Amino acid sequence: MTLQHQGTQWPTLPYDEWQATQATLHRWMQIVGKVTLEGTPFLNEWWNVGLTVTSRGMTTPLIPYGQEAFTIAFDFIDHTLSIDVTDGRTGRLPLRPQSVASFYLEFFNTLEALGIDMPINPMPVEIVDPVSLDFDEGNDAYDADAVYRWWRILFQTEKVLQRYRSSLAGKSSPVLFFWGSFDLAATRFSGHPASLPPGAPRFMQLAEDQENIAVGFWPGNDNYAGVPLGEPAFYAYIFPEPPGFKEATIRPAEAAYRPELGQFLLPYEAVRQAPAPEGMILDFFQSVYDAGSSLAGWDRPRLEMERVP
Repeated sequence: MTLQHQGTQWPTLPYDEWQATQATLHRWMQIVGKVTLEGTPFLNEWWNVGLTVTSRGMTTPLIPYGQEAFTIAFDFIDHTLSIDVTDGRTGRLPLRPQSVASFYLEFFNTLEALGIDMPINPMPVEIVDPVSLDFDEGNDAYDADAVYRWWRILFQTEKVLQRYRSSLAGKSSPVLFFWGSFDLAATRFSGHPASLPPGAPRFMQLAEDQENIAVGFWPGNDNYAGVPLGEPAFYAYIFPEPPGFKEATIRPAEAAYRPELGQFLLPYEAVRQAPAPEGMILDFFQSVYDAGSSLAGWDRPRLEMERVP
């Protein structure tokens, strides 16, 4: 019996064992995400482009097109990609080992067969040394079992993030997967603007224009600045970072501040081996929020509400 049929709750996911697959899937998801970017109206903090976790994988929001609309969904159980149009037409692609360029061609041929013409900028984002997606022959790995295990971690994390965001009366984001950075995240906001990071790329200027605390799960790939992690971890940070934040006492003891990232990280392996992983993750997220929002002087009585049992 394979892992895929065992339903392991918090499976192993050593980054070095699926790094090649992660790199390929990252770029495939950017192709799909860029169609979402082109086809949906901008929503603050880029909420329109994020993918959402489903009971089988991940999906785009509804993408308007003429008098109809369509969605694109990854199925990480049967390992297929589906494009479903509101008039009943549908297209299917297998997820299998193939180059990014081959996937790009197959994907856009399927869109064309459905009568959808939505060109994208083929240059990937938030990737070090990017190669145009339509010419990328160097990334072609797809380990279906590793992808399945990664997705299981995502939907388990999604459940914790839903609990975490439920106690905030102020502005908070949906739980979204951002295909640029390849992480699942939820963000709370103070309600006040923030000074834009000097020299920051445009995507960050629009994403970090308000005071916020972001938490989520990151599998360990290099970030947009080329800083590697090399292992999966849960992360939490505040922007702008107030004095004293990096020295804050954060729970659990396995969590630590990483100055090169400006974030607290909780290694996934520590969570996986914990007696109560969900509680450990929630405590980490809440601990960072408590410390960051207090140090930054957020109006917590206005923003918070008593948790509904």
